[in-house]
Amino acid sequence: MNSDWSAQSPVAKSDDRTARIRADRRLLARYHRDGDQAARAALVERFLPLARQLARRYEGTGEPLDDLVQVASVGLLKAIDRFDVDRTTAFSSFAVPTILGELRRHFRDKGWSVRVPRDLQELVMRLDNVTDELTRANGHAPTVDELARYLGVTAERVLEGRAAAGAHRALSFDRPADDGDDDGSAAPVSIGVDEPGYGRAEDAATFGVLLGGLGDREREVLRLRFIEDLTQTEIGERVGVSQMHVSRLIRHALAQLRESAQLHAAA
Repeated sequence: MNSDWSAQSPVAKSDDRTARIRADRRLLARYHRDGDQAARAALVERFLPLARQLARRYEGTGEPLDDLVQVASVGLLKAIDRFDVDRTTAFSSFAVPTILGELRRHFRDKGWSVRVPRDLQELVMRLDNVTDELTRANGHAPTVDELARYLGVTAERVLEGRAAAGAHRALSFDRPADDGDDDGSAAPVSIGVDEPGYGRAEDAATFGVLLGGLGDREREVLRLRFIEDLTQTEIGERVGVSQMHVSRLIRHALAQLRESAQLHAAA
C-alpha cells in the first residue's frame, strides 16, 4: 500500500525527474568529454519523442509530418552537439527552443508566399535567431522590449517583423477550417469578424507620421517617458537638461501632436 502511494506522490515524481536529469547529464558528459557516440545515440533515442511532439505542433501547415519530424530531429542533434555540460539547467530546457528554432527556419527557408521587403525578411531571420539565443540564455521567451533593445530597433519594428513572419505561407480560403472538424466548414466561416488589430495598425501608422513632425529631442523625450517609463528627472539626466525643461518639452510635443492629429483628421 505504501509503495503504491509513494509511486504516485509528488515527491516520488520529483525524484524520478531528478534521476532522469542526472542520467541525461551523464550521457552528455560521456559524449562531449569522451566522444562516446553510443551516448549520443542514447540521447537521441531518449529525446526523439520530444522532437516528434514539437513537430506535431506544425501539422496542418501543408508540410508532411514525416518531413517535420526529420527537421525536428536535426534540431535535436544540434541541441545535443551544442549543449554546454557545465550548464545547471536541464537539457530539455535547452533542446525545446533549439528544435523549435530549427522548425521555424525550415518554414522560413521554404520561401515567402506574400511579397515582403528585403529588409523585413532579414529582420524576421534576425528575430528568429535572437529569440532562440535569448530564450536559451535567460530560460524564458524574450519580450518585445528585450528583443528591440538587443537588436537596436524600436518595439514597433519588432512587432512589424513578427507580423511579416506570417507571410511565409498562404492558406486557401477554401480549405477546411480544421481537418479534424466533422462538418468540414471552410475558413471564411471563421474569419468573417471584426478585427480590432486593423484599427490599431492604422492608428500606429498615423502616429508614426505625426511623430515625424517633431524634433529629434522631443521624440526621444517622449520615448523615454512613455515607452521606457522614466521620470522627468531621469529623462533630464539622460538627455542633459533640467527636469523643468523636460516638462516643457513634453507639453510642447503633446500639444503639437494634438494639433497635427486634428489637422490630419480634418484632411
